[in-house]
Amino acid sequence: MMEAGTNPVLTEHEVRELQLLIEQRSGIVFDESRERFLTSRVVEHMQRKRLTYGVELLRMVRSSNLEYDTMLERLLTQETRFLRYPGLFTSFEKHVLPQMQSNKFWGKDHTLRVWSAGCASGEEPYSIAISICDAFANSTPLNARIMATDISREALERADRGVYGKRVLENLSIAQTAKYFVQDGEQYKIRPVLRDMVQFVPMNLAQPVYLGRFDCIFCMNVLIYFGEALRSKLIQRFFEYLEPGGYLFLGHAESVANVPVKFNQIIMNGARLLQKPVDYQSSQAWAVGDEP
Repeated sequence: MMEAGTNPVLTEHEVRELQLLIEQRSGIVFDESRERFLTSRVVEHMQRKRLTYGVELLRMVRSSNLEYDTMLERLLTQETRFLRYPGLFTSFEKHVLPQMQSNKFWGKDHTLRVWSAGCASGEEPYSIAISICDAFANSTPLNARIMATDISREALERADRGVYGKRVLENLSIAQTAKYFVQDGEQYKIRPVLRDMVQFVPMNLAQPVYLGRFDCIFCMNVLIYFGEALRSKLIQRFFEYLEPGGYLFLGHAESVANVPVKFNQIIMNGARLLQKPVDYQSSQAWAVGDEP
């Protein structure tokens, strides 16, 4: 254990061991460009745990899934907020959702199914729910079901509580904040109208599990953590999981180039929408555990 005033000792070899462990367990790659970031975050984590040597941390995270998850949470924590990409959510509300409503109206299935893959502390799925509620405020709403998944159980617990500070609400209008949150001092709690639309589920995206078909999949700023091979597999899975005409939303720095599936790309409000061709016909039926 660390004595007061002692700095943790972390060798390059121990950093490599941690990189390998994380990639094997979670598919997350910290390449050379992120190595300094990884090292500084690991040292901060060791200080919190009062560990002196990297070998102590390695022993701890290898023997305890809880300790591994806690460390990974520290490494992946990033700043997020509601409606993080306003142009994208405007396109989702004004273009995608009316199109979905029209399609569902003429079909037998009136349920809108959305997946938030890598939902962190919940700002993304709740933003999706806000957009859905706003889009259908003056019309017959769709029965919307949002599945939100993340590898971090700690993040999912925060998302499930649905309590946030004012800073992460800054992209919301005053009307949206009043309509969808209950203020309690400096904290804002999600109202049931949004909470009831979202189901939070722990999931490691590196482990393929078929979840059914979706009309929209959001996976923003998640693929950047994976290696090229896993990124390609995930995009192919997302393509198969989408209904024909469904949409995939990625972060600004994420690409579908060099992936053997073909999305139609639409640029709107400065955002890129990836749509699965409406006339796409799959000849395969995936079962739970199958990998496209």
